[in-house]
Amino acid sequence: MDLQHKLDAIHVRYVEVNDLLIQPELAADRQRFIRLHREYKDLQAVMEARQRYGELLGRLAEAKELQSNENDPEMREMAQGELESIQPAIEALEIEIQQLLIPKDPEDAKDAVLEVRAGTGGDEAGLFAGELLRMYVRYLEEHGWTYELLSATEGAAGGYKEASIQVRGEDVYGTLKYESGVHRVQRVPSTESQGRVHTSAATVAVLPEADELDVQIRDVDIRKDTFRSSGAGGQHVNKTESGVRLTHFPTGIVVECQDGRSQHQNYDRALTVLRARIWDKARAARDAEVAEKRKTLVSTGDRSAKIRTYNFPQGRVTDHRIGLTLYNLAEVMNGQVGKFMDELRLAENAERLKEGSGE
Repeated sequence: MDLQHKLDAIHVRYVEVNDLLIQPELAADRQRFIRLHREYKDLQAVMEARQRYGELLGRLAEAKELQSNENDPEMREMAQGELESIQPAIEALEIEIQQLLIPKDPEDAKDAVLEVRAGTGGDEAGLFAGELLRMYVRYLEEHGWTYELLSATEGAAGGYKEASIQVRGEDVYGTLKYESGVHRVQRVPSTESQGRVHTSAATVAVLPEADELDVQIRDVDIRKDTFRSSGAGGQHVNKTESGVRLTHFPTGIVVECQDGRSQHQNYDRALTVLRARIWDKARAARDAEVAEKRKTLVSTGDRSAKIRTYNFPQGRVTDHRIGLTLYNLAEVMNGQVGKFMDELRLAENAERLKEGSGE
């Protein structure tokens, strides 16, 4: 089936979804409404490209006809110029449409839980973990996404041993998922008297937020323990057992939250993180089964993969998956990390296009 026929077939589905969305009975089925609305938005982007594609093909046909039937040399030259400008535009649009037609991961549209953990490097790793979290927070703020701190354990010298935030917005997981993996930093720590460059690391995990329909947690499968919060917060946190620890027996996953104002708030936050981790563990197991069939740039749950290096003496950041190096480290650490995510998405789409064509 050629591209035009594919677009015509998608147009039929677009009209069908549009008709379904205006049905009064759909209001009673919220989950179905959300699914259809997301599908409609995806199809709308394809339909806009279809309209542009049709217009370009129409102009191409007119230019070819003019060139074939016109006797006036000036008109033929004008038609030739039109052909030379239209053809590259059509080719570029066809690539754009092919990328739009790549089946989307349904999880891409989900909100996410972003976790940062200090790795090797002691206090320096904790400081770097804190800087990574600030980098992401600035990126989120620029995109107009909202976030909430779910849990945090501060490092002895500052930064964080671990911290997790809940991120809400449009296509959050699909954008941030490329950040999962080990981030290395190379610089001279403030405690280094000899001026030697040290290498430390922090691990980032981006988990699609799972709701109750995705992950059902039975009461009998979890143990809830409470403890006195140890973080900042004055007398309140020292006198009440507001911290919550959830242990999920089937998977062995343990989650702690203590930064909320109440035990109830910490329980809800812990449950959010627990669902995300259970879903991520199941996803990693599924991906491992197909890993040999389909290699992908996106980490399949292996958090040990070193994905990026931040070299402070040279002011450079290198993403090892696509070999992209930028010499604007200060801007990246200030939230300008989107270039890496964009390039990784393009590289993965190109990979999937090649896979789909059977090359």
